[in-house]
Amino acid sequence: MSLHASPLILSVFPAAPGGGNPCPVVLDARGMTARQMQDVAALHGHESGFVLPPEGAGTADFRFRFFVPQHEMEMCGHATLGAAWLLRARGLARGPVLRIETLSGLVHACFRPDGAVEITQPPGRVEPVAAVAPLLAALGLDGQDLLPGMAVANAATSRVKTLVPVADLARLQSLAPDPAQVRAACEAIDSTGLYLWCRGAEGVVHARQFPRNSGYPEDAATGIAAAALFYGLGAPAAGLRIRQGEAMGRPSEIHVRPDPDRPGCLLGGRVELAG
Repeated sequence: MSLHASPLILSVFPAAPGGGNPCPVVLDARGMTARQMQDVAALHGHESGFVLPPEGAGTADFRFRFFVPQHEMEMCGHATLGAAWLLRARGLARGPVLRIETLSGLVHACFRPDGAVEITQPPGRVEPVAAVAPLLAALGLDGQDLLPGMAVANAATSRVKTLVPVADLARLQSLAPDPAQVRAACEAIDSTGLYLWCRGAEGVVHARQFPRNSGYPEDAATGIAAAALFYGLGAPAAGLRIRQGEAMGRPSEIHVRPDPDRPGCLLGGRVELAG
């Protein structure tokens, strides 16, 4: 195992002190087994990112793997953003763009002149969910709680997330669904998490994510779900600003905007060393 296998803990998408999604990142995971990577995620209780040499000749600069306490994931938005930021901060990534192999495909990390980082996601797909009642019951909601004119939908740029439009922000922030019921609801509609959202002031969207089976009941910030919501709302040209983690006491902010250079969108936000 690499001598650099101890993770550094980042906070990704923080909107205030103590906010953001904690993210352990191992900058050199050569020699680590999948079991050891999963053990790191289980030890810290968060999605974790692992940086490896690329497998394809000349197609990428690095390969990233992602684990939650329960399993490996094909793609993780905040761990990709955090690992790319850390590689840049440590002088291990140069140039304006970093090419990253993931199990979900090639991802580009784009470094802006102001020091911000954005990562690419492909165009999203959106499909309405037909059987809504069991899903709402798992969340403790009913049809009266939904935002009029907006449908519950499965959307994805990589992993499928179920978008649930909630009419009232206080109602959204008060929910505490049972994880077992969330898991059953997700499995019934082939989703990896329930992403509840509500319109706020000044164009901000507030959201909460309850994952299917990650080893924790809620995420403070979920980049892949934010990208899915961007397409669920019709890929607005002005982009999307999403606040998450407020109900957990970990205020987070995620930005999604159209990619001017390729099909798809750009996902971005702040990254900092935790503590």
